[in-house]
Amino acid sequence: MDELKNEFLDMEKAKERMTTLYGENKAITDGNYDESLAVKCINGTFVGREKDGVIAFKGIPFVGKQPTGELRWKAPVDIEPDEGVYEAYYFGKSAWQVEDIWQISSMYPKGEDCLYLNVWKANDASDQKKPVIVWIHGGAFEVGGTSEPREECTNFVKENPDVIVVSIDYRLGVYGFFHLSHLPDGKDYPDAQNLGLLDQIMALKWVHENIAAFGGDPGNVTIMGQSAGGGSVSLLPLIKGSHEYFQKVIAESGSPVFTRSTEEAIACTDDVMKALGCKTVADLQKVDPEKFVSTAGSLLGLRVWAERDGDHLPLDPFKAYADGAAKDIVFLQGCTKDEMGYFIYGLGLELWDMFCDDRMARKLAQLTEEEKELVEGFCRDVKGATREYSATNRLFDQVVFIAPLFRMSENQTNAGGKSYTYYFTPESSFPLLKSGHAVELSTVFNHPEETLVTGRIFDETFGKIMRKMWVQFAKTGNPSLSADISPDGKAKEWPLYDTENREVMVFDEFDIHPEKESERKIIDWDRTYFLTKYYCI
Repeated sequence: MDELKNEFLDMEKAKERMTTLYGENKAITDGNYDESLAVKCINGTFVGREKDGVIAFKGIPFVGKQPTGELRWKAPVDIEPDEGVYEAYYFGKSAWQVEDIWQISSMYPKGEDCLYLNVWKANDASDQKKPVIVWIHGGAFEVGGTSEPREECTNFVKENPDVIVVSIDYRLGVYGFFHLSHLPDGKDYPDAQNLGLLDQIMALKWVHENIAAFGGDPGNVTIMGQSAGGGSVSLLPLIKGSHEYFQKVIAESGSPVFTRSTEEAIACTDDVMKALGCKTVADLQKVDPEKFVSTAGSLLGLRVWAERDGDHLPLDPFKAYADGAAKDIVFLQGCTKDEMGYFIYGLGLELWDMFCDDRMARKLAQLTEEEKELVEGFCRDVKGATREYSATNRLFDQVVFIAPLFRMSENQTNAGGKSYTYYFTPESSFPLLKSGHAVELSTVFNHPEETLVTGRIFDETFGKIMRKMWVQFAKTGNPSLSADISPDGKAKEWPLYDTENREVMVFDEFDIHPEKESERKIIDWDRTYFLTKYYCI
């Protein structure tokens, strides 16, 4: 199939590429290091490396003890003061996960000792505290990591030296989002279902307490993520005490719809327990991690998510936003035009069709007859449906990504908060992928050479404008660009979302402009908006 002639889809080359990035940071005990590349933090002094005028500090632990042994499935442990000096040359390990060619950080060395972060800063003499962007990677809460090449931040900071960027790793899958408290010996693991989010909070606490030493402003932090990372940054504002650590959110193709109920979480755990022949947490502790994640991966694809547990997360996150839980946080959020294209292309038509059929049958069974008619009516009326991009896929575009996006913008706005909303349209050169999920990432991070998803290089000025808007939002809370700072010399006014005009910023490759949603007809308000009630996953 011509579509699959993608030079990046070579597992052996991908593994070799990621292996060459790996190294282990060591303590520096002889005093032999460049002090101009060193930053003293609470838990040690970390020595980075400079490239192209940017200093990268990689693999800094943000916990006092890694979550191994008796700390498996336990909440992260806070750092302790440390006077040691340590290399910060290499990324920490990726969290345990199955290998996935679409997230090649999954081929980086893995382990449970994975709670590390990375900092990029310009090597300049500025004494002004800089805005901070904290990146949270995607991967369905099951795969991914900060070593992902398209998300390495040197190019971004080189182009935008007036910000500092941090990226964080967190526990994934059955080590980060696995309900255990219902098991006979599960009462000692009350947080297991949302540990990945608690890891993120601990990383943000580290940033809050240490980023000033790098020249960052702990009072001007933007959390940013895509896919599961977008879901994460949409959920973190709902965790008690989190607002202390950030003021703004950039959510790309992710929302609170990326969650599951306690009943769904328990069903997933029970499926894995049965497959492994385990009955207790003690039994699970004896299972080899590679076998554990591979078994879960084969059973639970796209089902291991954050849990609406009523403890860490509210039972209805969308209602929490409607009630003003994050009205003090400013949002920039959006989606791509053809989100499902990524999954159609990545899994292949037959496998993806099987997945869609399973999800449709499982979720339709939860709907009333009236709701089923809304779904079926939408599918009947889809224009331009093809064998490759079916009406069902257009439905999934709506209910997994587009409808939740607008519900977030509506709820945040109605509660008195602010939301800037976007719609990304440039298409990959792989026709089946179209303007699919993750197609914007290599543009956002200024890695045009990373064409796994794009298949081509997007327009250079377009990319600079998009990045400048993200940076301007991080600096000021408003992504609009005046003519003097816009890369094309033309002002770009990005209107706040409101429930009357519903304006979004449309990122067409050669025409970035605001547009009323009604003109583009991005969402089917009558027949898909209701499905943001967690029916989609």
